[in-house]
Amino acid sequence: MTLHESDRPAALLARLDAIGRALEASGHGMALLGLGSVGLELERLDEYSDLDFFAIVEVGHKGRYIDNLDWLAAAPIAYAFRNTADGYKVLYEDGIFCEFVVFEPHELAQIPFAAGRIVWQRPGFDERLAVPVRTATAPGSSSDKWLVGEAVTNLYVGLCRYRRGERLSAARFIQQYAVDRVLDLAPRMEPAQPGHVDGFTPERRFEQRFPLTAAALPSMVQGYEYSPQSALAILAFLETHFPVNAALAARVRELVDEKAA
Repeated sequence: MTLHESDRPAALLARLDAIGRALEASGHGMALLGLGSVGLELERLDEYSDLDFFAIVEVGHKGRYIDNLDWLAAAPIAYAFRNTADGYKVLYEDGIFCEFVVFEPHELAQIPFAAGRIVWQRPGFDERLAVPVRTATAPGSSSDKWLVGEAVTNLYVGLCRYRRGERLSAARFIQQYAVDRVLDLAPRMEPAQPGHVDGFTPERRFEQRFPLTAAALPSMVQGYEYSPQSALAILAFLETHFPVNAALAARVRELVDEKAA
């Protein structure tokens, strides 16, 4: 039986607390770190949220927590999928979904992650371990010229794939890779509106943070059969805001016209 939507936020936090207690009882747990909307961004928690967390365990015991998920049995598990060497995606029978990774303390300094909330910690745990040493690389480190160049060359490659009949590959180059660069350029075209920034997935809450750029996205992502039309919309948008090489822009338009002929 799945949870009623109105009960879900409270149930998510209760489930995370229960996992923390189970980690404590397991004998070798050190801390449970909640991330995202169950971490430091609790105001985002809603009926569509899931549980993202790190389980931090003693050195030498990581394998036990990955190979045996008994410490997650706060409720019956419907599905568990090991999606990385260190973690799982899990669906409980009541509909709560979680993604987690198990780490030993020394590993935290080697991985980029967003700061989280300590849900449970055993006495003496070094709270500084919950503060990331490495964070995501900001798109601001790339120049306008590089981002625009990447976007337009992706349009060109995508249209060549489209003309060969490789429509899936074309859609990825045009409606994904090129659009990703448009997302990176958005802060240089309009001021960001208030909202939580996800340094790892810039498309999160993009519509709230960059409404003007977001308004153009439907024309850039028109679907599997419409990569040429999407390419023209992306090109026109870029030309409105940035210098675009005229020769390459002309070649993009020629490829669109050739396909339409």
